[in-house]
Amino acid sequence: MVKLYLLMSLLLGAGLGKVHAQSSGPEGWGARAAALGRISTVLENDVWAASGNVAALGGLTRPTVGFGAANRFLLPSLNTASVSAAVPLGHRLATAGTAVGVPAGVAAAEAPRYGVVGVTAQRFGGKLYSEQAVGVAYGYQLGTVRVGGKVEILQVSLEGLGSRRTVAASLGGQADIIPRKLTFGATLYNLNQARLAPYQDERVPTVLRAGLGWRASDKVLVLVETEKDVEQDADFRAGLEYRPLPVLALRGGLAALTHQTTGGVGFRSGALQLDYAGAWHQALGLSQQVSVAYVWEKPAQP
Repeated sequence: MVKLYLLMSLLLGAGLGKVHAQSSGPEGWGARAAALGRISTVLENDVWAASGNVAALGGLTRPTVGFGAANRFLLPSLNTASVSAAVPLGHRLATAGTAVGVPAGVAAAEAPRYGVVGVTAQRFGGKLYSEQAVGVAYGYQLGTVRVGGKVEILQVSLEGLGSRRTVAASLGGQADIIPRKLTFGATLYNLNQARLAPYQDERVPTVLRAGLGWRASDKVLVLVETEKDVEQDADFRAGLEYRPLPVLALRGGLAALTHQTTGGVGFRSGALQLDYAGAWHQALGLSQQVSVAYVWEKPAQP
């Protein structure tokens, strides 16, 4: 039975693995990214930046915590649970850290003075096979540029065969090419090429991603992204987010390499953000994801 489950896991991870990266991989964990074709390099103001592009953490101005749950292809053994939290360290005045030719209020509006610290945890799989990841991240914003780094402890467990642990390091960066209009983002996941097992030199995937986000208007955000696993073909993704109302977001996306179509909705009510995403694969069927985030509001001034 273990061998059969391992074979299924290998088929999903190797032959069909282009559908999703490993749960401990560079994919954004939040349902917002999942609905946008799994694009996360250029998303901002999102606690799930700690897993998508750690650089975006630098722009968060309020303590935030998020919880997420996902299921792949309606299989009980392919469930994922995740949590992410971010805490800003101090605040600078909006007039600090300005960039040449960019108004101070645009270049560094309330960016945390000492950056933002994030903590993430995730578990994927079932009793026979599972993956766990725990990470610590840091993001910093200066002017129109944000940078960040993350270290994760990864564990893979197979019933009857024990567990393997390793440590992976990642880097991320974002830059506002046109402030509040055009943003570029890039990430390098597992830059140290962490090894899981000596047999066949099995290593955690090393993945590079780069994307652009264009805010066409206050209501429309257009996203494109490319991803390259060093051992697989490059993937191209596109996504669109439309906000007909301040409290409602409609999202859609596609991934060319995996032939997936994605979509979802987001609701915001005060400090609470709720997101849902669904992804359809023509051979494997439906995957679903939901995430909720809570933002501690700025206390009222006396």
